[in-house]
Amino acid sequence: QSTNQPINQSTNQITNNKMTEESPFTPSQITEWASFGPKLKGKPTPEQQAAAQITKEKRTAFKRSLSKTLGDAWSEKKIEKELDRLALCLADTALQRPAFLDGPSGTRDFYPPEMRIRNWLFGHMREVAHLFNFEEYDSPVLEHVELYERKAGEEIVDQMYAFVDKEGKRVTLRPEMTPSLARMVLNKTNLQSGEVRELTLPLKWFSIPQCWRFETTQRGRKREHYQWNMDMVGVEHVNAEVELLAAACLFFERLGIGPDAVGIKVNSRRVLEAVLTKYGVTKEGSDMFSKVCVVIDKLDKIGGEAVTEQLAEIGVGEDSARDILRALEAPTVDALADIVGEDSEAIEEVKRLFRVAEEYGFADYLIYDASVVRGLAYYTGVVWEAFDRRGELRAIMGGGRYDRLLTLYGGQKCNISCVGFGFGDCVIMELLKEMNLMPPSIPSVDYVVCAFSADLYGKAAKIAQDLRKLGCSVDLMPTPKKKVAQSFKHADNSGARRMVFVAPDELEKGVVRVKDLRTKDPTTQEGVQVDCPLDKLDTIDALVAAKVVELGAN
Repeated sequence: QSTNQPINQSTNQITNNKMTEESPFTPSQITEWASFGPKLKGKPTPEQQAAAQITKEKRTAFKRSLSKTLGDAWSEKKIEKELDRLALCLADTALQRPAFLDGPSGTRDFYPPEMRIRNWLFGHMREVAHLFNFEEYDSPVLEHVELYERKAGEEIVDQMYAFVDKEGKRVTLRPEMTPSLARMVLNKTNLQSGEVRELTLPLKWFSIPQCWRFETTQRGRKREHYQWNMDMVGVEHVNAEVELLAAACLFFERLGIGPDAVGIKVNSRRVLEAVLTKYGVTKEGSDMFSKVCVVIDKLDKIGGEAVTEQLAEIGVGEDSARDILRALEAPTVDALADIVGEDSEAIEEVKRLFRVAEEYGFADYLIYDASVVRGLAYYTGVVWEAFDRRGELRAIMGGGRYDRLLTLYGGQKCNISCVGFGFGDCVIMELLKEMNLMPPSIPSVDYVVCAFSADLYGKAAKIAQDLRKLGCSVDLMPTPKKKVAQSFKHADNSGARRMVFVAPDELEKGVVRVKDLRTKDPTTQEGVQVDCPLDKLDTIDALVAAKVVELGAN
């Protein structure tokens, strides 16, 4: 709902606004209170002080009048606090809120708390990738439109944020990362021979790019999202698929998501090809195979009857369509082998994948599902899709083998084996929330350094810088607080582990007082304190540890 319409009748708006539902004050009373203006701050002139005194008297008289009306339940202090809150709400609603203050539809702002969560999630992605010895890469968010138009059978082209730039080039914000990876590999490939130069195969690359698609927003789907991509280039056999699936499963494990909550459906486009060939749909001479794959990919969403109707619309006979769907309901690889034939290389490839996954230790996540196709037309072999077992979310992750993608861009000689997955951030975040696995978004810093007074700020800055040179994160309070309690509140809000007071008495002795906010002195229940020499700030840990032992603190 739009919130950027001008509000001309403020009092009527307040009457209907939720802010007054639990308050005894009328809109006119709130307006009158707001007319007194804000309290005076800073160093006022004598004229300002005189005017402020008059306003204070008006405020006091107004509060006393309301207190008599409302009774003992509402003290003057409570009245003032509530009216200040309501006056602030009045000021907010009275302003016209520009539409541009909202981000474009389907996009997100990441405030520091959300950014901490995002960094936590991306940190796990990067750590898992590094554990499997994948190297990180990146490419421009702006790509050539033709890069995606060459991928036949895609709906992505219709969803792109595409435009003509000032040089007349047709460009787009990338909707996915795989074509960019293909372009980068081909830039290091001899297109005449297909030989990859300057890069040593196999490549094991990963990235976490921001991708853009203009599509309907819903739970777990935005128009911009980040996607963890892991790809292997130059491995022709199923060991590459196993390695990528192992990485995805380890990632789930690290987040606390077990195979009871998430499964990964596995199939092979080659197996599907064998099934379709058996019932008269071949890849030779037409694009029928790709069209059938796109329709079958909708099976979970629209059901068997609708799939049968759509297959008929593209030329698949009704009997063949029903036989195909019956084959796709095979509960195991062995059951499908009875239909396709035991001697199928595609069937043996899938069986090997499950055998090795069992030995690897992640087979509990895997499920064979002959109906899994993946909508992208460039997949050529094993494909997979992760899903939540409750069936409430869309696909969490998907991937597969795409051995012929590079030939679309570089020519037939560039038939380089590739396999990879894409793992979006939106759906996994929804799942983590549902499972109560989100980490606390708490700020943290090693030290908060506060000066006793403004004239000691330079000394405090020097101490803060010395601590940073020791590898510590330091929040130097820009404005000294008038009260020690306010400094502690600042340190608490910053998530500080220790606090450093820069005061004149200690400086004269050549030391600075450090208070450990996480360790309590059992006699005072206050944080353990030590005085550290200014030229030995690297000994703070040892000094605190010794003090803890001395006091028996915890």
